[in-house]
Amino acid sequence: MRHKVGGKKLSRSKDHRRALRKNLVSDLFAHGKITTTEAKARMLRPTAERVITIAKRGIAQGKENPLREVHARRLAAARINRWREAWDEDGDLEEIDVVKKLFDSIAPRYENRPGGYTRIVKLGRRPGDNAKMAVIMLVEE
Repeated sequence: MRHKVGGKKLSRSKDHRRALRKNLVSDLFAHGKITTTEAKARMLRPTAERVITIAKRGIAQGKENPLREVHARRLAAARINRWREAWDEDGDLEEIDVVKKLFDSIAPRYENRPGGYTRIVKLGRRPGDNAKMAVIMLVEE
């Protein structure tokens, strides 16, 4: 029995789960929404919300002491992968600094919101293996 055991294993080792979580959170911040399985989306949500809260508090405390914002940036960078590649409108591949995007555009958007920065929308089942699919997205303010 798994009484009071937090988190799902997702049939992966500890290091594989950590890498998966970092990659998914980085992709969520880089693209705004991602389509994945429902189990992965539920595993991802608390981490994404925690990182946004770290960024919000870092920005707020950084106004009086800039070192606090630096510390918050380092904490956030430890929980996500910093660089992501994405296609822009012209069809070119560009690198996105996810930590910079988090602190410059994502966290300020939620400065007056006390939580609930993400939304999970169920899609149905994937044709190949019948897995439950979901879209996890950042809530618009």
